[in-house]
Parts: sequence; structure tokens; C-alpha cells
Amino acid sequence: MSSTAQVPSPSARRLAAPAPGWTKTTDVVVVGSGVAGLTTALRVREAGLRVLVVTKAMLDDGSTRWAQGGIAAALGEGDTPEQHLEDTLVAGAGLCDEEAVRMLVTEGPGAVRRLIATGATFDQDDEGEILLTREGGHHRRRIAHAGGDATGAEISRALVEAVRTDDDLELIEHALVLDLLTDAKGRTAGLTLHVMGEGQRDGVGAVHARAVVLATGGLGQVFSATTNPAVSTGDGVALALRAGAEVADLEFVQFHPTVLWLGPDAEGQQPLISEAVRGEGAHLVDADGVRFMVGQHELAELAPRDIVAKGIMRRMHETGAEHMFLDGRHFGAAMWEERFPTILASCRSHGIDPVTELIPVAPAAHYASGGVRTDLRGHTSVSGLYACGEAACTGVHGANRLASNSLLEGLVFAERIAADIIERDRLGKAPPPPP
Repeated sequence: MSSTAQVPSPSARRLAAPAPGWTKTTDVVVVGSGVAGLTTALRVREAGLRVLVVTKAMLDDGSTRWAQGGIAAALGEGDTPEQHLEDTLVAGAGLCDEEAVRMLVTEGPGAVRRLIATGATFDQDDEGEILLTREGGHHRRRIAHAGGDATGAEISRALVEAVRTDDDLELIEHALVLDLLTDAKGRTAGLTLHVMGEGQRDGVGAVHARAVVLATGGLGQVFSATTNPAVSTGDGVALALRAGAEVADLEFVQFHPTVLWLGPDAEGQQPLISEAVRGEGAHLVDADGVRFMVGQHELAELAPRDIVAKGIMRRMHETGAEHMFLDGRHFGAAMWEERFPTILASCRSHGIDPVTELIPVAPAAHYASGGVRTDLRGHTSVSGLYACGEAACTGVHGANRLASNSLLEGLVFAERIAADIIERDRLGKAPPPPP
């Protein structure tokens, strides 16, 4: 069963964190610059509220731009949210919140269309229909992609451009969030942060706001080998814990089955080989060319990620090998160049040509299915504190995230958080009590 944890909030933090050297006041602070954070910020700004986006590095340095495969939604002919629901529940190994999943898959197609209206462009066929592919755990082709294998980069580009062209949306880059500020009743009142290189805002300061949205991404850098960028160090979860918020399912860290193996001493962010490569027909094989996933699951290489990762590790132990191989040589040069240009360039930069060679792969830490516990509107157990994206535990992933549901979760829950903040502002309602 899923697990929940909480630490008490020290009374000293009720009124203040470190003494601020500068202060600022706004309506909403969004921490993070991925699809979840920027979507929240843009939707709240559309209602005329003041929004400040805080990001640890540059605006486009979050995890979103590294997403290769795509975004899952029931957009194809014959596909339905109910089928997407079933695949998600199976992948989650019985630990998903079914109500949350149903909401995700039902609202997902509309959220993707609104993302397109914001400026994101997905790959299309000759008739102008969105091209869809398959990934692990999906029984249908429902993964929309962009630039072949650069979906996250395109989504990030569109959202960053929308943020930068909104002159009223404020931004602080190169800022590390420190602690949540709360009032005497325990309600969110802002946060403190340490800014580096912002002129007059350099150093520790405080931002006062009625709502704080944590969209800080994952914690992959806790592991020696990960697909996550250097900024993914769990800052949002740590801040929430210090503020007394509940977290859940932190033990469910998903390992991606196919990460480019760079040797036993490789550390930090490793190149990802998207599941979409297998979705288009690449095979997992051992050194003898045996497709070892055949017979282990009805979907073979396209089984849910936990099953494929365990299958790879099992074969490695059986054969004494340090890695397995992904075989996409039958694709041919044209398909590699058109469908997977980013992966092709990444492999070639490391001396491997997927057009003519097997790709060495092994599992690596990839995604945190758990995080700050929220309800269906992104509320945490601290009044006025919201969480979404990989930093949150919404219940949609259970023990194992279904491929390409991450961008969708960030998108859908960002819109729900924005709607909640806007509604409460319009009605003059205080933040909700702890759930």
C-alpha cells in the first residue's frame, strides 16, 4: 500500500525564516519552470493576478525540455479515456487513485489542445492530424510527439516564449527556495529564497504571497546515475517537509529501462533512449541477439517500465553482462534521422551509430512517482501551498508511472490549480483548510 509521511513544523517558522535582505509582494509564487509551473503561471496571469516565477537556474533548464517521447492523451481514432485509464491503472500496480486517473485521462485531450493553442506544435501527417506513437504499457498509439523525439523541448520552447512575452509576469532566475513563510494560523504567506546574480535582489530575501505553487520537478540527482538534469534535487519536497506538509510514496522512484550505458563509472545525468524507440519497433536483445523480453510479458519490450527494467537487470545477472542492447538497425538511416534525430545525435556523440550498431542500454533513475501529497485541485496539507508535476503525489501514477503520463499530469493539474486560485480570488475566499 502507499505510504504517507509528515514532519512537524517548527514554531519558529510560523512567522519568519532567515531575516530577509530584500522583500517583494505578489499574489502567487510559482516555483519551477517546467510544463507544470509555467502552465500554472500563464493561466493565473490570464485572470489578471500578479505572478512571480522562481527558477533554480535559467527559465528553460527544468526537466520538461529533456522529455523525448511525448505526451499521452486519447486523441486518436478509436481511443477513449476509458482505455487510457485502464492502461494507467495496470501500470500503477493497484496503487493509483482511480478518481485522480479518471480526471487525468478525461481532461487530458482538452488540456493538450489548449497547449497547442498556447503555441506548442506537434508532428502531423499530410492531412494535418497529430501523429501518434506507442510506448510501454499502452495498448494504443496515443503519444503525441514533436520534432520526432524532442517533445519536451518544443513544449518548453512554447511555454517559455509565452512567459517571456508577458511583460507583467515577473521572473527570478538562479534562485534557490529556502523555506515557506506562514502566518499565525499556519496559512501560506510566501517564501524565502537565496538569489544569485540578480543585482539588488542578490542574497537571501522574502516574497510575500497568498499562494505558493511547488513545481520543482524530481529528485533524480539523489542517485549516482539518472536521466534528470542537475537541478533535480528534490528542493520542493524538502521545503514542503520543513513546512509540515505531508508527502507520500517517495519510495516509488521509477527507473527508465533504456538509458545509454556509458561505462561503469558514469555518474550524473545520462542520455535517455526514449521508449518511443521501442514503440516504433526496436528490440531489446542480449549479447547473443536473444530477445529476452519475449515470453516475459504480453507486450514484450513494451511492457510497463518496472517490468522491462527488472527484465533487463535479470538478464544482466544471468549473463554477467554490464548492460543489454537495443536493436533499431532495421529502421534504416532515414527513419533514425527523421523520427529520432536527437537520440541519433546523442548516440553518435558517444561513438555509437544506431543505424548500423546495437545501442548499449541499462536502467537508471528517471522519475519520482511520489512527492508532496495533494488532492485533485493541487492542495497540500498546508493551507495555501499547492504542488504539481513531479514534485507532487496526485495519486495518478501509483507504484509505476505509465509512459508519457508525466507531461499530461503536469499540464492537467496545473490548469486545475490555476482554476482554484482564480476562483478563490474572485470569491474572496481564504485558502482551504488542510485536507
